[in-house]
Amino acid sequence: MSNGFTLEHYRFDAKPVSREGRTRHDRLWSREVAADLVAAAEACAVVIGGLLPSAIYAAAGVIEPNWFITVQSALLAALVYRLYLASSGMYSAARSNDFAVHSGHMLVALLFSISVALGLGAPAALGGADLAVWFTLWLSASYTFAVIVRTVASDIVTARMAEGRFDERIAVYGAGLVARRVHDYLTDPALGLRFTGVFDSRELREGANRGDAEGLELSGGLEDLLRACREGRVDRVIIALPQIAEQRVRELGRKFEDLSVHVHIVTHLSTDYVGVSRPHRVSQLGPVGLMAINTKRHSGWAPIVKRIEDLVIGSIAVVVIAPLVPLIALAIKLESPGPVLFRQRRRGRHGHVFEVLKFRTMRVMEDGAEVRQVTSNDARVTWVGHVLRRTSLDELPQIWNVLKGDMSLVGPRPHAMVHDETWGQMLETYANRHQMKPGVTGLAQVRGFRGEAKCPEDIEARVNSDLAYIRGWSLWLDLEILFKTVWAVVRGTNAK
Repeated sequence: MSNGFTLEHYRFDAKPVSREGRTRHDRLWSREVAADLVAAAEACAVVIGGLLPSAIYAAAGVIEPNWFITVQSALLAALVYRLYLASSGMYSAARSNDFAVHSGHMLVALLFSISVALGLGAPAALGGADLAVWFTLWLSASYTFAVIVRTVASDIVTARMAEGRFDERIAVYGAGLVARRVHDYLTDPALGLRFTGVFDSRELREGANRGDAEGLELSGGLEDLLRACREGRVDRVIIALPQIAEQRVRELGRKFEDLSVHVHIVTHLSTDYVGVSRPHRVSQLGPVGLMAINTKRHSGWAPIVKRIEDLVIGSIAVVVIAPLVPLIALAIKLESPGPVLFRQRRRGRHGHVFEVLKFRTMRVMEDGAEVRQVTSNDARVTWVGHVLRRTSLDELPQIWNVLKGDMSLVGPRPHAMVHDETWGQMLETYANRHQMKPGVTGLAQVRGFRGEAKCPEDIEARVNSDLAYIRGWSLWLDLEILFKTVWAVVRGTNAK
């Protein structure tokens, strides 16, 4: 490829791999989080710079500052500084040089923000101090600290960008000129964008040459692209079809509705989407005009907040359940031969395989091509197992899966792999539930969709609840589901 740009090839027929087999692209960093961290560090620099003059005056015994007003003024200045630079586009992280040290912008932002703070009450904190000296000390200290923060941040972001940590992987559906233009635009490595391939089912069905897409090799058809999105190998999809294919574009848009990827169509195809209930943001990628029709979910701070939630609540749960573990283990060993823990392979986020842990409740350890669901009065379930399953105590070892990071406290419940394959063939949207980590409990469970799935409608109801959870995730929704789960266990309505 030209300009030294290397087209990254992915095996779209590859099966999900274990944690040990994940690629470096499974550890991508969020640009949004990076920008927020830099902004927070610079805001701290402004606050520290504002407190420094007070500390100097107090140490010298010149005055005794009003610390409450001083802190209040420093926080106000930091907020104004943050808003000023954000409006100037200095926290967008769209390119590797977006965190460059723009000393002029930073100085003007500090002059404005400190002036606002001083004009809204800071002089009351100065006592007998000279306002001009105070202003100069604050400006000098904050500017020095902010420049240091910005310099370090620029070096770190640039280095990580070069490693591909911030890469956003873009695929184009449609083998035509737009795909060629997108690829050519992405040859600038400073963008932190990676062209992952061209997909077009129609070209493949008609037997066209796989290298016929304006000189770009076709990577597969629609199903290959959908699978790549589900497995987390594509972040953004651009639908680029001829203008006469508006109906086909609408059908394609529905295919991506429940997938956690950004989806755009080229703007000459936007007619069919004008007037719909939700607004669509128009943007541009180099020479290509785009209109967003789907947004990547659970990105930015969301996975970090959810991981903190899992670690905090999971750690508390470990302390609470610790006395029960040896008692349950002893009861299992005394009643029937076999291990205390039941292990079974399940699919997690993006289809990665892991071993789920549960207390053994049956006389069998099924984990192969045939796994029978537990039914009412199932003879395979032991007496202790019945008690554990009715109280959901058999799920307690999954807290270890949560702390390891394979599972979350709340999310779509993981199923046996053979059931994944069977139900995935029954329901087209089934695989979309793998966009988030599986949970110990979930929205489907608190809605009553538990136990044996007796008909396709049971599976569809669970999947619809899982997808509703993914679309509407929030910390408060997780806490609500956890509360309802605990309440159901206490009331004894959690039997399965």
